[in-house]
Amino acid sequence: MIPVNEPLLNGNEKKYLNECIDTGWISSEGPFITRFEHEMSAYVGRKYAVAVTNGTAALEMAIVALDIQAGDEVIMPSFTIISCAQAVVKAGAIPVLVDSEYDSFNMCVEQIEAKITKKTKAIMIVHIYGLPVDIDPILKLAKKYDLRVIEDAAEMHGQTYNNKKCGSFGGISIFSFYPNKHITTGEGGMILTDDENIYNRCKSLRNLGFSSDSSKRFIHEELGWNLRMTNLQAALGVAQLERIEECVEKKRWIGNLYQELLKDIEGINLPIKSKKFSENIYWVFAITLKDEHSKTAQQVMKELGAKGIGTRPFFYPMHQQPVFKKMNLFQNESYPNAEKLYENGFYIPSGLALSEQEILEVVMAMREIL
Repeated sequence: MIPVNEPLLNGNEKKYLNECIDTGWISSEGPFITRFEHEMSAYVGRKYAVAVTNGTAALEMAIVALDIQAGDEVIMPSFTIISCAQAVVKAGAIPVLVDSEYDSFNMCVEQIEAKITKKTKAIMIVHIYGLPVDIDPILKLAKKYDLRVIEDAAEMHGQTYNNKKCGSFGGISIFSFYPNKHITTGEGGMILTDDENIYNRCKSLRNLGFSSDSSKRFIHEELGWNLRMTNLQAALGVAQLERIEECVEKKRWIGNLYQELLKDIEGINLPIKSKKFSENIYWVFAITLKDEHSKTAQQVMKELGAKGIGTRPFFYPMHQQPVFKKMNLFQNESYPNAEKLYENGFYIPSGLALSEQEILEVVMAMREIL
């Protein structure tokens, strides 16, 4: 079986993990936490970073840290992972959706302004699959209407927008370090900001709402979570971050090789290589079937699986999620591109441990099936 993703752990991961074990620093109090936060914020170009348990937790904490409350509206794409909408709904706020571009998979920026109301508090930018959202127009809208911007850069480690690192935009940004990301800590996430007040609040929220004042250690002004990353996880993150540029280069090599080897297969759309503001980082190699294709994406994935090729479907749109329908959200709303992307889309193996021979096997299977 060629998995859809396999992480690459061939740097200093073992060395740093052994250091944690040898020193006994395995909890969230260990020195790799601060090191990972400092090195990640420096790499991205942010002043502050707060390491947490996962990217979903980072989103939920970001919503609270920005004082987004019940009844507030947050504009976001329908085509995304449920974590984004879930973070808003759990805060009692209302996700307001826009459709996505069919070729780039990213939110339709031109639809945002029409969705802004007096209740709108923030815009959530979510970069999908390899290319960033066109950020500048969103920042202009945010300034015009005095809105917060949350940047979900979970899939964008090492990517840039107009030569500036993704994860450095808006009032607050988040990363995920799940095993399929360019940097992994097994599970893990991070919040980044340039606002010292937001930073201090996130540190408190991460740690049960403890005060930074040691004399008031067990006196709590608000409820937080236990979202602390362990020193073991952070040790992995430090080792992974040391090789980030190498990882970006490998991802683009995988993407460009697939582009060359699959370009003459009729009936499929390959991911676009670049936009005016960025070159594709190919977090995943995402394919859509053309409308005239005789097979469905589900059929193709099943047949690839029978040949030992791992795949994943695209995101299921937020406005079609059963859990949100039960809440009477998104009634009678339709986002055609989001719906079509789910129906026609899937991605093939593209993890950092993927070899050239494995790529050739994937391509051979794709040719036989398509």
